[in-house]
Amino acid sequence: MIDILNQFWKAYLFWDGQRLSGLAVTLWLLVASIGIGFVCAVPLAVARVSNQRWLSTPVRLYTYVFRGTPLYVQLLLIYTGVYSLAFVRSHSLLDAFFRSGFHCAILAFALNTCAYTTEIFAGAIRSSSHGEVEAARAYGMSWFTMYRRIVIPSALRRALPLYSNEVILMLHATTVAFTATVPDILKVARDANSATYQSFNAFGLAALMYLVVSFALVALFRRAERRWLAHLAVRAR
Repeated sequence: MIDILNQFWKAYLFWDGQRLSGLAVTLWLLVASIGIGFVCAVPLAVARVSNQRWLSTPVRLYTYVFRGTPLYVQLLLIYTGVYSLAFVRSHSLLDAFFRSGFHCAILAFALNTCAYTTEIFAGAIRSSSHGEVEAARAYGMSWFTMYRRIVIPSALRRALPLYSNEVILMLHATTVAFTATVPDILKVARDANSATYQSFNAFGLAALMYLVVSFALVALFRRAERRWLAHLAVRAR
């Protein structure tokens, strides 16, 4: 039993010199997809709340499609569907990109979390205080300066609690990466279960690792909320 557990922990936590462990792959999937999704979601959220229909409608359609379809289906479409297209296979760069399951997984996760994050940030922008906007205009700020210095920073702070939930859900969503043969935590657990038939040990350790990472993320976001949302906290008299 101890030898089996040691083998599981080495597969989950350590690097054998040739490939990353399941934990490292899962964390890289999470960081890469969240980072790309966040960077893309900020300008898309601004476009989402725009009064110009030609600007807001495409963003609304994008978020509707990616929030209305399962992430598992999106990953299958990108990993197997896109690569089946002739022009993708005929282009060297596209062929190299979509042939990699890791690249496809990051792209699918980034597009999915970007859609949800866009709606979260758009809602926070809509709830911006009218007084803040009027004060910015009174100072003579341009539209770009007002959004850059007033609206977006304030909206990101207010969106922090909801965004933390999205990050946790994205961590759990990385479990579908095994569909693209990406060796994440769940893929390692499935391989270990197939090799040893120790289902409780294999999936139990995987669940424990997801739990530890989730608690660490929650602690980081709670600390960030205490720092950047301190002005909204109820003060004891």
